[in-house]
Amino acid sequence: MRAEFFERMIEGPDAAPERPDGASVGEAVFSEIRNDILLGALHPGMKLKLASLKRDYDVSINTLRETLMRLAAEGLVLAEGQKGFRVVPASIDDLREVTELRQLIECHGLRKSMELGDLDWEGRVVSAHHMLACSERLMMQDAAKHGAEWQNFDRQFHVALISACRSRWIMRMHSVIHDQFRRYQMLALKTIGFRGEELVDEHRKILEYTVNRDVEAAVTLLAAHIQKGSELPVGTGG
Repeated sequence: MRAEFFERMIEGPDAAPERPDGASVGEAVFSEIRNDILLGALHPGMKLKLASLKRDYDVSINTLRETLMRLAAEGLVLAEGQKGFRVVPASIDDLREVTELRQLIECHGLRKSMELGDLDWEGRVVSAHHMLACSERLMMQDAAKHGAEWQNFDRQFHVALISACRSRWIMRMHSVIHDQFRRYQMLALKTIGFRGEELVDEHRKILEYTVNRDVEAAVTLLAAHIQKGSELPVGTGG
């Protein structure tokens, strides 16, 4: 009963997307395709054929071209001239670079937030962790079913951790690099599965160190947590 109630609460961007009333077709299809790339429905290295996308997303070729160029600017799609478009491939080297950048940005953001954050910030962190912990319990039951929702709550927790850093650039760059990292997390779920109790314990300890303002312990554990999330077998994509 509790799990069913929790599932009904999930309205995040990683839930099955619907085109909202009043939103332009271009914005809606951009969100849908972007979501499908991040969640692995459009897998790394996949050729993005306009005819197939036109049928699957029910939009014009011109809208698709504009959408794919926007996604190329975000680093999620490759524009290959006359060859068309494809999803950016996955590779160990790319994962290593993404991981290092995420550690630099997020650990710095957490350090600043612990220095500047007030009780409202602590409340955001605690609330985000509560939702994440509920999601993790569902992941223990069925990771394949709840993976997308867990990704959403995991993101919210990590964003909450750095949300008091008072830097729009840290927040903006974190959003970009975290999305790149999420692609690899979804590959990990599909190849080696959910890390389970180890991951749950890491999140709990990060929360405890953070609200107790133990800066060095929190930052050290966060860096290790991000590193562990990158330790997975990844191919180069199709």
